[in-house]
Amino acid sequence: MEVDQNNKPAGRWIIRNLVLAILFFAALLIVTQAVLKTVTRHNQVITVPDMTNLSVPDAKLVARRNNLRIQVVDSVYVKRMEKGFVFSQNPAAGSQVKKDRTIKLTINSSQTKMVKMPNLIGYSLRQAKTEILASGLTVGKLAYREDLATNNVLDQFIKGRYVAPGTEVEAESPVDLLLGLSAGENETFIPYLIGFTLPVAKDNIFENSLNLGNVTYDETVQSWQDTLNAIVYQQSPAYHTGAPATMGTAIHLKLTTSQAKIAAR
Repeated sequence: MEVDQNNKPAGRWIIRNLVLAILFFAALLIVTQAVLKTVTRHNQVITVPDMTNLSVPDAKLVARRNNLRIQVVDSVYVKRMEKGFVFSQNPAAGSQVKKDRTIKLTINSSQTKMVKMPNLIGYSLRQAKTEILASGLTVGKLAYREDLATNNVLDQFIKGRYVAPGTEVEAESPVDLLLGLSAGENETFIPYLIGFTLPVAKDNIFENSLNLGNVTYDETVQSWQDTLNAIVYQQSPAYHTGAPATMGTAIHLKLTTSQAKIAAR
């Protein structure tokens, strides 16, 4: 079979150009992927560290070590938390973000918030509790004195001193109440508190004319956020169906973030 010698140069030229075109587009694809990877930082993510309960300077150091930025965007007032420390963050700790992402922080205000003391005398315990919380205060200790009406507020105190209505006091201050107790009506019941958060447990305790005693946290509670998520795994006195208790009895609580401890109860 004879080969047309005149077609050899043309055939080689076509093959050579086809190979060059393939190589060109392959190189273009590689360069494009490299550029996109650089621009979008593909697969280069950072796990956001936990900055809650840190001062702003300390949070800034943590952010810098992790190639992140911080911005304080809001403040709240939490009396039991260190002033000026980080209350919450967005994105949350554990989130996956790209390098140089700005983490927005809400800090605990360094300014003490003041509120006005309400007039609680003559209110029922339930009404007084509602008024106290609406005023930005908290319910403190309940004490009882013989009177015609049980759970009727006879007096109001903060830190052992009578506080007149309208007086400016520090927000979230616990208001202690002196309540009436009629003869033969000094018994209540201990509620079942296992599995509840502290705010819910406290509400149940006060609803039953009892006092919140010592509150302790186990080793799983490491941060302010943990205290908000912690749940009761032990109470003392324990819950007993139908067993009466004296009004004003203190209920001591132990809290955890471990569901295993709750399941073991």
